[in-house]
Amino acid sequence: QVHLVESGGGSVQVGGSLRLSCAASEGAFSSYPVGWFRQAPGKEREFVSVVNWNSGHTYYADSVKGRFTISRDNAKNTVALQMNSLKPEDTAIYYCALDSRTPWGLSVFPYQYDTWGQGTQVTVSS
Repeated sequence: QVHLVESGGGSVQVGGSLRLSCAASEGAFSSYPVGWFRQAPGKEREFVSVVNWNSGHTYYADSVKGRFTISRDNAKNTVALQMNSLKPEDTAIYYCALDSRTPWGLSVFPYQYDTWGQGTQVTVSS
């Protein structure tokens, strides 16, 4: 069974930066899309970004475009989310997820992803 583990969350002030990392067991990223989602208190889980491991293509939510960058590290088998110019509205639990059913996909829908990490808290204060 594949396990995903996020790391790198924390507390920063407005305008600061954080780098999240998602690691997978057993080389699980080798052929699938990996997405980042977030969920704030009282809100639904929302799409942040996705990278397709096969093609290298990426996609971002409009709310983070130009501030966040998703990347893959083949050697380390990890996916990172570099978050710059953070805003209070970025405060949420961030999850990485694996879509093992559509190897060439770039889905923005949580239901498409079948494996999830436990999440890491990001708090942005003014």
